[in-house]
Amino acid sequence: MIKVTRFNGTELYLNATLIEMVEATPDSVITLVNGKKVVIKESVADINQLIADYYRSIGLIGLQVRQNAGE
Repeated sequence: MIKVTRFNGTELYLNATLIEMVEATPDSVITLVNGKKVVIKESVADINQLIADYYRSIGLIGLQVRQNAGE
């Protein structure tokens, strides 16, 4: 899960594996696989870093690197 902040200041946690798309419009908008959209304060770069950190924490990024290294 990643913690993000809505513009009204409330914090929420999103399941990073359910994120379909992140776009800057210029506000950051996260679209989930179910079609729900969340507008948040964090920049797209910050969101990408949060997602990468989450994947690293559960071993998905390390797994991908090991698989590619064996090819």
